[in-house]
Amino acid sequence: MDNMYDVIIIGGGPAGLSAALYSARAKMTTLVIEKEKEGGQITNTQEVANYPGSIENATGNSLSNRMVEQCKEFGVKIQRDNVVEAKLDGDIKEIVGEQQTYKAKSVIIATGASPRLLNCPGEKDFTGRGVSYCATCDADFFTDLEILVIGGGDSAVEEAIHLTKFGRKVTIVHRRDELRAAKSIQDKAFNNPKINFIWDSAVEEIKGEGFVQSIKLKNLKTGEVTEYKADENDGTFGIFVFVGYLPETQLFKGVVNMDESNYIITDENMKTNIEGVFAAGDCRVKSLRQVVTAVGDGAIAATQAEKYIENKFN
Repeated sequence: MDNMYDVIIIGGGPAGLSAALYSARAKMTTLVIEKEKEGGQITNTQEVANYPGSIENATGNSLSNRMVEQCKEFGVKIQRDNVVEAKLDGDIKEIVGEQQTYKAKSVIIATGASPRLLNCPGEKDFTGRGVSYCATCDADFFTDLEILVIGGGDSAVEEAIHLTKFGRKVTIVHRRDELRAAKSIQDKAFNNPKINFIWDSAVEEIKGEGFVQSIKLKNLKTGEVTEYKADENDGTFGIFVFVGYLPETQLFKGVVNMDESNYIITDENMKTNIEGVFAAGDCRVKSLRQVVTAVGDGAIAATQAEKYIENKFN
């Protein structure tokens, strides 16, 4: 059958590539469909310091490139295509791309999630050069510097508290005059002497030469725009954006079960509510979204797909 595989993996980030490696090593015909560049969000990371074994100043690009080459060595096919429809009912799953249609005995959804952006001038220019969306990944780079946290929900305030272990001063910038985080989390922030607040303000622009040196903030009540500049002795500061994440799961809405934020619900074996369909990585409900957890998800999903195929088709 044309374009027929044992496993089709939708998404070529760490979860998808890990799933592909385990799938191919189990002698299953494996296809990864990726609409953009393999590697996912880590390709935007200058240094991957919290992945076990990354001790040679590994960048996100170098790590993902090694993953891709390893997959290809075991016979994984990587197809550049944009999936527009997933027909997951029945024994044979059908994945419809803009270029062609693919069929498989099992499917692993590894489409990831992306941080919600501020969409202000300078944000993309300074991503990885002062602007970050992951405190766990990048906090250490701002040790003893000033840090601004944009957002006021649970994640923003929790990460601000975490960042006080690194920065000498952390300032939460929020659009409203009160936080949206849970009261218990708010209390910890208000009682932390390192945390300051700028209320009723939104980011207008991020500026600098080579790295972040200032940020323009607009007071949403008065309309006044002020510029927050780096301390002269520091030359820079960190901006951590936590205004939400967007799981790349729109395609599967109404097809697989999701939570209220559109993350795919799985069990501990990465199984969705549909037989033969698994989800791995940032697109699924989980407590920690990191490269190390994504690759673990991918390995489990592929192993479970192998067991499913053996029981179903052999």
